Amino acid sequence: MIIKHCVFFRRLRWIFQFLKFSSLALVTSLLCNLSPPVLANLTYPNLKHPQTQIQHLVTHTQSLVEQGKAFYEAGQFAEALKVLEQAAIDFKNTGDQLNQAMVLSNLSLTYQQLGQVTEGEKAITQSLNLLQSLNTSKDYFAIIGQALDVQGKLQLMQGQTEAALSTWQKAAEIYQQIGDKETLISNRINSAQAMQALGLYHQAQKTLTEVEQTLTSLTKLPIKAAGLLSLGNVLRSVGDLDKSRTILEQSLVVAKQVQSSKAIADTLLSLGNTAFTQGKSQLTIGNTEFAQQQIQAALRFYQQTATIAPPTTRLQAQLNQLSLILEILNNKSDENTLKKALGLSSQIRSEINKSLPSRNSVYARIQFASILKKLRHQTTINGLSNLDIAQLLSTAVQQAQNLRDQRAESYALGFLGGLYENNKQLSDALALTEKALFIAQSINASDIIYQWQWQQGRLLKQQGDIKDAIVAYDAAYKTLESLRGDLVTASQDVQFSFRENVEPVYRELVELQLRTENLEQGTPESSQYKLKQARQVVESLQLAELNNFFRSACLEPIVEIDKVVTQDKKAAIIYPIILPNSLELILTLPNQQLRHYTSNISQEKVQSTIALLHEYLPDVAATSEVKQQSQKIYDWLIKPAQAELSNNGITTLVFVLDGELRNIPMGVLYDQQNKKYLIEKYAIALTAGLQLLDPKPLQKVQLNALIAGVGEARSIEGRKFSSLKNVAGELKEIQMEIPNSQEFLNQNFIDNNLRKKLQTSAFSVVHLATHGEFSSDPERTFLLTWDKLLKVKQFDTLLRVSDKRSRNIELLVLSACKTALGDQRAALGLAGIAVRAGARSTLASLWSVDDQSTAQLMSEFYRELKTGISKAQALQRAQLAVFAKEKSPYFWAPYVLVGNWL
Repeated sequence: MIIKHCVFFRRLRWIFQFLKFSSLALVTSLLCNLSPPVLANLTYPNLKHPQTQIQHLVTHTQSLVEQGKAFYEAGQFAEALKVLEQAAIDFKNTGDQLNQAMVLSNLSLTYQQLGQVTEGEKAITQSLNLLQSLNTSKDYFAIIGQALDVQGKLQLMQGQTEAALSTWQKAAEIYQQIGDKETLISNRINSAQAMQALGLYHQAQKTLTEVEQTLTSLTKLPIKAAGLLSLGNVLRSVGDLDKSRTILEQSLVVAKQVQSSKAIADTLLSLGNTAFTQGKSQLTIGNTEFAQQQIQAALRFYQQTATIAPPTTRLQAQLNQLSLILEILNNKSDENTLKKALGLSSQIRSEINKSLPSRNSVYARIQFASILKKLRHQTTINGLSNLDIAQLLSTAVQQAQNLRDQRAESYALGFLGGLYENNKQLSDALALTEKALFIAQSINASDIIYQWQWQQGRLLKQQGDIKDAIVAYDAAYKTLESLRGDLVTASQDVQFSFRENVEPVYRELVELQLRTENLEQGTPESSQYKLKQARQVVESLQLAELNNFFRSACLEPIVEIDKVVTQDKKAAIIYPIILPNSLELILTLPNQQLRHYTSNISQEKVQSTIALLHEYLPDVAATSEVKQQSQKIYDWLIKPAQAELSNNGITTLVFVLDGELRNIPMGVLYDQQNKKYLIEKYAIALTAGLQLLDPKPLQKVQLNALIAGVGEARSIEGRKFSSLKNVAGELKEIQMEIPNSQEFLNQNFIDNNLRKKLQTSAFSVVHLATHGEFSSDPERTFLLTWDKLLKVKQFDTLLRVSDKRSRNIELLVLSACKTALGDQRAALGLAGIAVRAGARSTLASLWSVDDQSTAQLMSEFYRELKTGISKAQALQRAQLAVFAKEKSPYFWAPYVLVGNWL
């Protein structure tokens, strides 16, 4: 008896979620995040019919199953369907229910590949019903395990994640019972994917670790290579890129031992995808040199893949390679690279024209069309036209219809609509978009519905139909909100497109809302509604961005900030929104209606001004340059509302900052007319959004502190950190102000010591004086302890160690930290730490400051806190005390208070 184990593709919904079509070159290769697709082979049951007749039927049906398997593995799912359906009929006629059940489960897989979910459900249900009536045997258990695996895959594809996990766990019990270690590995990897979708990250990581340990002991090398390949792909999808590369390198070694050219090619392709992903990751945080190294490594992997791979994998490698070359062109255009891109595109065109109709062929055409569209922006060379791209997409539509693959048809139609949009054929574009949207809605594919709703909104806006455009944008926004949990679990590759393919939906909707608020002469109530709605949309964007940063939902029960302002009659909330052609400002004053101001300044101008200011701030000698740039931002953010702030006696400004504004301290904004920095006029605080963690005035809390720091020079994880000579003095100063404190200095500052102390005692203040860095990459957002880099994702396990604690940490102080150089979204890491720590307030620095000034500021801050004023006021007075001695913003400006300002 020979049984090959049925394993399956990663669901397409995860792959295409939030991807712009220019990123589709990685799609087919990403399909292997779950175990590689293999149809099960036949078992050999007892024969009940005359031997000669049965032998003929068995031989014929075996041939059908083998043909179906060959078609399936070639991506020719329609052909596979025909022969497998006939095989199922033959097994039914011979009374071979066991193999009939096996073929039905394979049929379910094939139906799923064709997008025929209902038929897939019927086939797997029929398979399971047949198996219930059979006698138990090892053959029986193996096939029912396979059927459960297929059912779990179908449930996952339909978004029934909990049901899929439960079904796979049942299959796992069967594999354990019959000792089928190899299939159990594939099952556990797939279960880990479902755990990730449910937000069970620790459980998923534990499962993957167990899988890795089991894989190393396997003696069957083909199974070991496939398992390592799947594990490496899963690790890439959860963002563990270093580990992904290590595991994939192990898979390559085993594949070479097996001497399987297909296994080698698949692994090389995955190594290329991981390197490409890592390169893009490093580009976003400004690590250009390492990013280029990874991109070049990815290029080599794709080239190696193309030389040894079978046609389908070779085509995917070429598409990925071309996509990568275009990434290089985007950063630095040169003639030789452009020639390579054009030459490779000709090879791909030839390969696609030779390919037989299949799901892979359809998506390859869509991917290639997206790349050609991008390539047209890089060259004026003849041979690339919209007509070529349209023909590719038209063929993709026809093939998808023939394959009855509605998802692929929707993608092809929608992208064709986008092509017409670029060509300003708006009516045709809208018709195609609406047809794509109808198909996506008919199969309840929310992950692509939002893309066509967004495209529909853009087209309606261009046609001047603003009212209907807002309806379409609002629908896209609501669809994205319903997908927020999926956005959290989207693969690392998909996450890079967040700013390009998710954020614009929110911002363009807000722009339309504020535009109609300005143009329409409606009632004050309708104007207030639109302002609140616009503010809520950006709030949702910021929440999605923070969840995207952590890859998990991370916010606790919270209180609306507007309600807090009604308690603090001297506080106002300033909510700037950066739009393509304007900087919008929404002002909240205590017990008053929202105010709205507009500065007609381009997004590029805002960003360039912020970038210049950010560059000058850490330079002690650049005070005049800082004033020059910060004055512009003052005029945009504060000057329009200055009269209202003065008339209402406002003394505290609370900012909910947008985009790159989060990278600069608001206190440094300069009022040229009155020759004063903003910190000289107002106490200042920041919040990550319009809601706070159950705010409470600090004067109502007894102060006691856990204080820790590293003052000596350290070398950890290949990074060198200079000594902070005043750390010991800083901690002593704090102890003088807060006698009820516990200190951990240098060797004693290890996370285990802090964890033990936090488990046994409740502290209102946690003060950490050590090197740290804030980055848009959670893996590069850390604090230095004596023996390790404490990553942001570990904060919840460190600072929230006891469920018995009756209250949160009131104040977390991080001194001597800085934002990562070259990372325009680095302050996201600060917001992430503030949220992850679970503290009501976080005080931190945006760049490393002279530690003597830091010690002075911190001592003054705690001294002021004891007088009963708010945390924002205490910080203001501490900064002004340093300002009195050192006028350069370098010394006093970097400190920001995030969260509860009371």
